Amino acid sequence: MVTARITVNGKEAPIAPAAPHTTVLDFLRERGLTGTKEGCAEGECGACSVLVARPGVHKPTDWVPVNACLVPVAALDGQEVVTSEGLATVEAPGTPPVLHPVQEEMAVRGGSQCGYCTPGFVCSMAAEYYRPDRCAHPGRGDDAAEGSGPAEGVDGAAGTDAEHGPNGFDLHALSGNLCRCTGYRPIRDAAFAVGAPTDEDPLARRREQDPPAPVATEYRQDDSAFLRRSTLAETLRLLRERPDAVVVAGSTDWGVEVNIRSRRADCVVAVDRLPELRELRVESDHVEIGAALTLTEIERRLDGTVPLLAQLFPQFASRLIRNGATLGGNLGTGSPIGDSPPVLLALEASLVLADADGEREVPLADYFTGYRQSVRRPGELIRAVRLPLPLAPVTAFHKIAKRRFDDISSVAVAFALDVEGGTVRKARIGLGGVAATPVRALATEAALEGRPWTSETAEAAAEVLRGEGTPMSDHRASADYRSAMLGQSLLKLYAQTTEAVPS
Repeated sequence: MVTARITVNGKEAPIAPAAPHTTVLDFLRERGLTGTKEGCAEGECGACSVLVARPGVHKPTDWVPVNACLVPVAALDGQEVVTSEGLATVEAPGTPPVLHPVQEEMAVRGGSQCGYCTPGFVCSMAAEYYRPDRCAHPGRGDDAAEGSGPAEGVDGAAGTDAEHGPNGFDLHALSGNLCRCTGYRPIRDAAFAVGAPTDEDPLARRREQDPPAPVATEYRQDDSAFLRRSTLAETLRLLRERPDAVVVAGSTDWGVEVNIRSRRADCVVAVDRLPELRELRVESDHVEIGAALTLTEIERRLDGTVPLLAQLFPQFASRLIRNGATLGGNLGTGSPIGDSPPVLLALEASLVLADADGEREVPLADYFTGYRQSVRRPGELIRAVRLPLPLAPVTAFHKIAKRRFDDISSVAVAFALDVEGGTVRKARIGLGGVAATPVRALATEAALEGRPWTSETAEAAAEVLRGEGTPMSDHRASADYRSAMLGQSLLKLYAQTTEAVPS
């Protein structure tokens, strides 16, 4: 087996002697790249973000920011990473490095105070800087888009809003980065001031080449191992031999277990780069989404064609997490507060489960059997998620949480209604956070179907919805609050959609 190696800022280095559970963050810091910081160790602050070369949507390679505190360094065997130190360039030996345009804007606009969070902001901002489809909006903010003056911003430039700059910068790119010093305004000013990469920019040129290909990995230290096979068939044979193995894709859940709960595994099997789990196909009667595609990849490849998923993505954690998280992982953990299950339940999704003997398809409504339990057998993987077509025309995803973004749901409700001639012909409602598993609101669906889509129907069904599930009180919300939010979500849906529903 080839020695496990990683390329960091253009230089190749062996991963050994790091333990298989060692994170990218710790690996980098042990090698003196201390710009990468640990703030929370659970993917919420972004101080650890780095750039990874990944397959692109609009170009062969995208520079994708990820939380280095969550990803095992062995997962990046054969891959290419750039840290905040690697963004600056050295024009000649012995001369000071030249700041990257993002670093320069952060410096001149006061985007750094204590500086602890700054390298993470810079990496996330650099990824948006290099996003191929980012383009300037015409208007009074054009000077900021060219990097020659302060951002007119938010209120001044035509074609902009509070979350998008005149230079096309999407502030949601920074949704996973937290700062306690600046109040964010100077960081936003820096983001809205960066221009476009030049033709001489090496990281911009790098986008025109293919990213590093996935490599088979067999990294062992003492009694623990991190393994990646080249094909799904090989992986399923391995899981038959090692049914105790922990399966990881983006490690956004497992990384927290390793850091916060000090969990260790004798065997970790990575499935994130398996080609059979990274397909997205739109057929005549269904959409099939590979279980190892990241949420960002799904979002950009679907480009709004599944509106309910398009509503989910901006509310699912942060961009940094969505760059690693997968539908397979979110469903595989069986968490009752995952954001994707309510949406997929409303869409009547089914799961393609695969093991060494073959495949089977299971409706998602039948998948969960108890708290973090499912019908998935040892050695079995989620290969894909299937969404039947056509899609319901009236959809909504309501996430009730303490923060607007980057938070865990207290309650999540997804609606998919087919309203024809003013009557609800079909209703599917998925709920999260109100029972030991994600559930369908079957009683509420029955209270809606066949009835006119009127305020009276909505109010009656909302009363039914308040009684769905078995909500409990915890530190996020009380049982009474959860029940109230269930009913309110249906009234909100009615208020938001009545004008758009054909009568």
